[in-house]
Amino acid sequence: MMTLDPLLIWFLVGLALILVEFMLPGIILVFFGCGAWIVAVTTWLGLTDTLWSQLLLFAVVSILLLLCLRRWVRSRFLGFMSSEQDPSVDLDDFTGREVKVVQAIAPGSREGRVEFKGAEWIAVADHSLAKGKLARIIAVDGITLQVTAITEEEEP
Repeated sequence: MMTLDPLLIWFLVGLALILVEFMLPGIILVFFGCGAWIVAVTTWLGLTDTLWSQLLLFAVVSILLLLCLRRWVRSRFLGFMSSEQDPSVDLDDFTGREVKVVQAIAPGSREGRVEFKGAEWIAVADHSLAKGKLARIIAVDGITLQVTAITEEEEP
């Protein structure tokens, strides 16, 4: 009868937990996956020889990672939560920034698009802006950017 190496088992458990995190986002399982990988490393180093020591280390490390790092990781990957920070503060880095019009913007229409930070955004404006023109963000409403034309004096 073939037995699997505990190092391989812990590594595969960690990999499975991290992959499941992509399907069930909540930023919880990734910490247990990292805990399993830490157990795999300590098992490889010979620090955790028994199943009980491995399970204890897995539980302690996973819970510590979850409690200490979850809030920080969530803020990096999911942005700010409305109860934690004022949304107008979150979006300040948008206001005043230059964007390039990639799809013409007409007043009253939500068909316009601009490129900002490597992604296309829905854009609205009080006046028409042609494709290829530069604009400046004056406000943010969810995923819609309100822009205004950059005058010739402002252009670099």
